[in-house]
Amino acid sequence: MKRRFRWLMRTLVFCTLAVTATGALAQGKIKVGFMLPYTGTYAALGNAIENGFRLYVQEQGGKLGGREIEYVKVDDESEPSKAVDNINKLIKRDNVDVVVGTVHSGVAMAMAKVAKESDTLLVVPNAGADAVTGAMCAPNIFRTSFSNWQPGYAMGVVAAQRGAKKVVTITWKYAAGDESVGGFKEGLEKGGGQVVKELTLPFPNVEFQALLTEIASIKPDAVYAFFAGGGAVKFVKDYAAAGLNKTIPLYGPGFLTDGTLEAQGAAAQGMLTTLHYADGLDNAKDKAFRAAYQAAYKSAPSSRRWNPRRSTARAASSRFPNRTTRCRTSICERWTERRTSSPASC
Repeated sequence: MKRRFRWLMRTLVFCTLAVTATGALAQGKIKVGFMLPYTGTYAALGNAIENGFRLYVQEQGGKLGGREIEYVKVDDESEPSKAVDNINKLIKRDNVDVVVGTVHSGVAMAMAKVAKESDTLLVVPNAGADAVTGAMCAPNIFRTSFSNWQPGYAMGVVAAQRGAKKVVTITWKYAAGDESVGGFKEGLEKGGGQVVKELTLPFPNVEFQALLTEIASIKPDAVYAFFAGGGAVKFVKDYAAAGLNKTIPLYGPGFLTDGTLEAQGAAAQGMLTTLHYADGLDNAKDKAFRAAYQAAYKSAPSSRRWNPRRSTARAASSRFPNRTTRCRTSICERWTERRTSSPASC
């Protein structure tokens, strides 16, 4: 988690320049393929990631290593069953040099498999599927954000410290939700608490009423929820409307409020979340980034904008190091190898 996207982009620039100096690299454009959700529940997050990436490139004069950037976009629709076809469109049809994506962990898993098999550079700016930099680790796959386990584990530790002994979890039934809850359980149990009920519903279902009624009947000490995007907004509002926020503390990873806090309004009051980024970080780099993003896109930035752009490790990430295996091969070596062996691919 210490190496993040600013390091990555600087390294790409350095390595591109190094290869150019040898005369082995064609002076064409670098082709970047965005495979992100541009429709559906995670659409806002997909746009945020692209914005963060483009903002960094703009700050470098629109070029990396003196070379212009060409962008290609594919809407992954947060649909794992379409992931293989979608990433192959970028690799085989559009002949991109690097793929950036995505948000949905199930989609990211499929992307990582194809990238590994095709030796395509893949940068994962958001999806936290543990296996991407664990069991599926490859020299050409890089993560610039987090693993699902991290913020969940941190919140479990905090919940136990705050006296929660019996907790109910609720999430969409998919990789990110399962791994987040797993991390939370580990942290909670370490502090003497336990999860007494795990509630799930299919992604991207947002019909929470029956599950909220069940939570009320259990009367736990706290609830841990993993949702994001539009689903997070509706869940937090429904939780408050049911009156549960008055008696049962609501905890979650920061994705529950990240980029959605304004839309949640008063319903979010009293929630506690953990994440590797926070809106109120008091440092010059973050303030400069937030000002630049606001000026460029007329909206407030979040971790999705920041992760694919530069390094900042806070909260769960710094306190609880990544448990998954890190890919050790230098990105510089991989970038140089790819550019040299295939000079016409740009």
